[in-house]
Amino acid sequence: MSEFARFLFGRRARLRWIHLILGGALAMPYVLVGSVIVGPVTGSTDAFGSFPVQLASFALGLPLAAVTALFPLTRPMSVAAVHALCGVEHDRLADGPARTRAARQRTAAWFTLHLGFGGIIAGMSLAVPPFAAVLIALPVVAELRDSRLGLPEVLDHTWTLALSPVAGVAMLIALAACAAGCGRLLARWAPALLGPTPEDRLASAERRAADLAVRNRLARELHDSVGHALSAVTLQASAARRVLDTDPDFVREALAAIEETTRRTVGELDAVLGVLREGDTSDGPGRTTAPAPTLAADLDGLLHRTRAAGLPVTATVEVDPDALPALVSREAYRIVQEALSNALKHTGPRTPLTLRIVRNGDELEITTENPATGAPVCRPGGGHGLRGVADRARLLGGTTEAGPVDGVWRLRVRLPLEASA
Repeated sequence: MSEFARFLFGRRARLRWIHLILGGALAMPYVLVGSVIVGPVTGSTDAFGSFPVQLASFALGLPLAAVTALFPLTRPMSVAAVHALCGVEHDRLADGPARTRAARQRTAAWFTLHLGFGGIIAGMSLAVPPFAAVLIALPVVAELRDSRLGLPEVLDHTWTLALSPVAGVAMLIALAACAAGCGRLLARWAPALLGPTPEDRLASAERRAADLAVRNRLARELHDSVGHALSAVTLQASAARRVLDTDPDFVREALAAIEETTRRTVGELDAVLGVLREGDTSDGPGRTTAPAPTLAADLDGLLHRTRAAGLPVTATVEVDPDALPALVSREAYRIVQEALSNALKHTGPRTPLTLRIVRNGDELEITTENPATGAPVCRPGGGHGLRGVADRARLLGGTTEAGPVDGVWRLRVRLPLEASA
């Protein structure tokens, strides 16, 4: 019994009833236009004094409502009302205006159903409660029986007076049942008529993929720039602490290197956070971010900071970095930075590492090698190092190879130049 009462008079049922009454209110202008047409045709001078004329005006107004619902902005308003009043989850409804023909047609069908059911329920809500109240009060209020309310003569009998309150309550329950049933039908049909089309789902998937790509790019940039800086600073600070009392000159050099590394990392972090500010003008038109580091402009500084951290690096660059495409130069810098950072973390200081950057046909080839007796430069299947390097290479259409070869641990990355250009 409680479930039935909740179905008729629960909070969700009341909100859906309000939604239907709003539909009836929206239907009134179309009914008025219909009455202007039906009245002269039927010869009726009082369109609202004749129930058949009212029905004809209502029937003529619904097609007019369907035509106006073809405008794209009808769907966002309907979706907002359905989500707020009918209890339909937002992810089952479409976002934005209806752009395609099929979406507009489905929106027009929904709008017509909403106004149709709403007009009927709104009319019943206006007519039934007063009549039901009269029936309920009829046995105890003698003035109602003697008044000129136009009540049927059958109500003059004693047995009908006894049953009239039951009939009044039944009419109210029937009204609530009709409103609840129509509201539930509309809530069930809403996802089919106002839900996303295949084009909407594709556009939403593309937006999610773009957001995910930005997040992944941000995570890679933060890992590479900040991770390398922290590794270098940790080693420099540790070395300086050990010789603090015996080698003050080395301590000064280490502190200077830490200062340079952190200052450089702040600039790189600003460039990374610029990814989040792309398209955001809230900082004002004069707001600029530091340029992303590239192989052409920043390789020498990267090698100097890495050597200052205690990692002997032998670098061979057999390509003009200035001639590289900007995207390749930027990603190549990050790949080299990640390789050096992992060497600092996993092999420790004083472990020699060789770096070779050459052009091999239409590809840029980056190779790093360190003794296999130490930990690898990038652990296959572990951490973010090798995965980040592989992701960068794959995004450019390149390849990554990592593993022990002839007693050394080798990381080799090939990046295509023509496609990137």
